[in-house]
Amino acid sequence: MKRTVLAAIDLNQADDQKVVLKTARQLADLRKARLAVVTVLPDFQMSVVSTFFSDDHTHKIMEETRVALHKYIEDTVGQDDQTKHVIRMGKTSEEILITAEELGAELIVMGAHKPNLRDYLIGPNAAQIARHAKCSVHIVRD
Repeated sequence: MKRTVLAAIDLNQADDQKVVLKTARQLADLRKARLAVVTVLPDFQMSVVSTFFSDDHTHKIMEETRVALHKYIEDTVGQDDQTKHVIRMGKTSEEILITAEELGAELIVMGAHKPNLRDYLIGPNAAQIARHAKCSVHIVRD
């Protein structure tokens, strides 16, 4: 199995995430590993909110995200047929950890904002992933 570096990207903060993706590309190249990029969407099929969306909404948002992720990766680090693109739906930290496990990632690269007091009481995604990942986690600060 080829070595994998997983970059976790939030397309809603695309400008801030460029450094994360570029760092992941550099680390993957250094390790002679495949780059995989994951972005996680909220679960629109949750019973509480599902009645507000049409039946094909999930399909449309997944397709729009697929196109946006491919363009974002190409614009940021160039086209590479070996780069894996992954779109998940659900709780961000859980989906990133599941993706890392499924791909056998040896490293997760993700961004994190500067912590404030609230973050010490309620762990952000980066803290959850760093605590629970079975592989190394490289956190890039903005």
